[in-house]
Formats: sequence, C-alpha cells, structure tokens
Amino acid sequence: MTVIGHRHGATTEENIRANFGMPHPEGYRKALRLAKQAEKFGRPVVCFVDTPGAFCGVGAEERGQGEAIARNLYEFMALRTPVVSIVTGEGGSGGALALAVADRVLMLENALYSVISPRGCASILWKDASREGEAADTLRITAEDLLSFGMIEGIVPEKGSIPKNIKRALEAVFSELAQERDMDALLEKRYQKFRKIGVFAENARDTGLK
Repeated sequence: MTVIGHRHGATTEENIRANFGMPHPEGYRKALRLAKQAEKFGRPVVCFVDTPGAFCGVGAEERGQGEAIARNLYEFMALRTPVVSIVTGEGGSGGALALAVADRVLMLENALYSVISPRGCASILWKDASREGEAADTLRITAEDLLSFGMIEGIVPEKGSIPKNIKRALEAVFSELAQERDMDALLEKRYQKFRKIGVFAENARDTGLK
C-alpha cells in the first residue's frame, strides 16, 4: 500500500515549515510520482486529505500550480489500482481534490470538504467576510451533507480511537474493492462517479418553464 497525505504541524513553527498544509506544485508532482509507482507495482493507494487549498503564491503559480493539480486529476482518474481518499480535517478546493479522485472518498465526522472556505465565499458573494457562518450553512460542507449528496461514500466516526476507526473503515472499503476483478470496470465506475457530480434536474412548474 502507498500512503500519500498533506502534512501539518503541531506547533506554529512546524506549521510554517509545512506551509500550513498548502502544497506547492512540487508536492503534487511528488504525490503523482508515488501514485504511478504504486500502479506499476500493483499497490493500492490511500490519500489523507487535510489542506485549506494549494499554495497560491507567485512562485507556485510560476512553477505551474494549476498544471500540477490538473495533471493529478487527469492521472488519478485513470490510475490502474484501487484508490481511497480520507478527508481528515479540511478539504479545500482543488488543492484537496488533487488527492481525492478516488474509488471511495471517506470523511472523518467533523471534517469539512468544500470548493472554497466559508470566509472566502462570504468575501466573494457578499463582500463581507463576517458572514462566513451563513456561507458555511449555504455551502453544505459537513460530512453528513456530502454523504447525502453522494459526494462521499462513508463517514468515519471520531469517538474512541480515530486511527483504529480509520483502519476498520479502510479494511471494509478495500475488502469491497477487492471484489472488483475487472480493472476497466473499476475505472469506468470511478469516472462515472465524478461525472455525475453536479447533475441536477429542474422542475418545470417551479421554474415557470413549459
């Protein structure tokens, strides 16, 4: 098994060294290199996601931050080995999604997963960062919300030992994935899982359409 994850620190000094969990493009390229190595040797991949988003500094942009994230999305979608991602803290924007294109996505029960932070959303929509609470409710970023939408496949409880709970969840998920003998079928299911995100239907009566 190959394990890939975002790194945080326990102290301010450690967080500074870890860039507060915001990867540079080199980090995403390293993750992809390890994932391709896992594919080559037939090892499943587990990604632990905990980032407010990819680092958006000038240097990171100059070194191809957007390309690095896009490349991960593209390559992970076709990675010929089972992939499971777990959002353990904050899953922010494309910086999180770059490690969350997986056959199964799980979340700790108190984790968050969103296209943007509530504060950022409030700043953009209402030009008022103080409305972040309202934005958080609107974004529906909790594990329960995302499970109900089909964005994730499971919630890992935090009661008791979190590492043991994660271990049990992974054992159950990989036992399920092991039943899928046809890799092409697994890849098609992975692709369709993400293709259907955002699909919706409008009720003609509600919209006034005939």
